[in-house]
Amino acid sequence: MAQGHIPVLLQETLTLLAPAPGEVFLDGTTGAGGHAAEIARRIGPEGLMVCADADPAMLAVAAERLSAFPWIRAVRADFSELELLREVAGGRPFDGALLDLGISSLQLDDPERGFSFREEGPLDMRRDPGSGGPTAGEILRDARESALADLFYRYGEERFSRRIARAVAERRRRVPLRTTAELAALVAAAIPRKAWPRDIHPATRVFLALRIAVNRELDSLAAFLSGIPGHLAPGGRVAVISFHSLEDRLVKEAFRRRPGGVAGEEANLTALTRKPVVPSEREARENPRARSAKLRAARRREEEDLR
Repeated sequence: MAQGHIPVLLQETLTLLAPAPGEVFLDGTTGAGGHAAEIARRIGPEGLMVCADADPAMLAVAAERLSAFPWIRAVRADFSELELLREVAGGRPFDGALLDLGISSLQLDDPERGFSFREEGPLDMRRDPGSGGPTAGEILRDARESALADLFYRYGEERFSRRIARAVAERRRRVPLRTTAELAALVAAAIPRKAWPRDIHPATRVFLALRIAVNRELDSLAAFLSGIPGHLAPGGRVAVISFHSLEDRLVKEAFRRRPGGVAGEEANLTALTRKPVVPSEREARENPRARSAKLRAARRREEEDLR
């Protein structure tokens, strides 16, 4: 499975991160290990790489691909747990760090995870099923109608959020939503047929919003962006591949240079990308998952730059 995975914006990411022999790197969203394998190959046995993922199933998928690199230390953790990840690196600061946000095609293709409406499955959507957090089904069952409308609008940018929330509330008074197929059908019915988007399923934005809420994805990203400068070596690079406008907005703001910052704050980063790097037409054609990807990168300024 891992060998069939195609990492998004691979060459562009490697160019911006510029991994070199002996460096210490972090891949906070290892997934199937595509980016991690190429970075590990470049830092070599003199280097050290921490590969983290909150999804234990994805770490297991990546194990075969990454087994050729004994200088990789894999850990089940959220990428926002920077203190823990630094400990796994032996306390050494990172010369480079990468996040590839969004959802893996391998996760989408497993109906039991509940991420996709393509096949019927339980309304789960947790990256880490052992986290103890609420599932998508529990949010749909317990949240107030107004809270659901806010969730669909804020995280999914769904303009029919109130109609959909009303439909959920009416449905659960009779019988709870149990499967991805039931939710997809309910959303499609709640949106006027003439207003269905042409290029995506009408339930796409609602599924996205629920996934973000279940996994607290924007909170994790904000925590990572706030903390990562303090865990980068001077001159260290950080790159983030996002797939959603809310994610990209957070990254853009964090990577914007602000004079007068102090060590450990976002102000220590200098953007390496004036505009986000996007896939070529060829990559978007060969790997449809890459179509909405945006890559931004920044460098921690050298100590002398901070004086």
